[in-house]
Amino acid sequence: MKGFVILLLGVIFAALITNAVPSITADDSGSNSADSEDADKLNIVPTESTKYKIYLNVVVRNAHGELVSVTDAIPCQFGRTCSTYMPHEVTDYAFNTLLGKKEIITIDNIKYEKVQFSTSSDNQWLFDVYDRELTGIWEVEICGEPIKKYGYECTKIFWVRTGLVFLEVNDVTTANWTILRETN
Repeated sequence: MKGFVILLLGVIFAALITNAVPSITADDSGSNSADSEDADKLNIVPTESTKYKIYLNVVVRNAHGELVSVTDAIPCQFGRTCSTYMPHEVTDYAFNTLLGKKEIITIDNIKYEKVQFSTSSDNQWLFDVYDRELTGIWEVEICGEPIKKYGYECTKIFWVRTGLVFLEVNDVTTANWTILRETN
């Protein structure tokens, strides 16, 4: 029993450490004069911009439709990024054309375009030996023509951290996204 507890704590600690390091890809369109054969590729560039505000609510139901859990995007603390986006024209293209109907709203005298949509997964393929998974990272991924010109089939454009969610095979997760983009 003691060995199991130590193993479980190790797995939780590893999950927390790996979830604490956000990664995102973006186009580095800097104005340097260096030539590179990868100049048209998506490159990793960190961002602290607030162009998009991302809110997320995740509902998990088991295979019988019974509620398992509900979690929301967690508030950021200690300067950590809990939600972010890829600062690239592909993200703006997806927001403008792929994510649904926009609505103009005002919050604290700032005008935003708001889009709401849901993504769902039935978690048929979990890779843990016990057919269970612990996750707390949710992403919006786009594929196809908008990013093929950069040499990729798919890329993640929005990323959000929530409290950890325990999933089993055939659990259905529904991620309800609300994304705001500040208008100029």
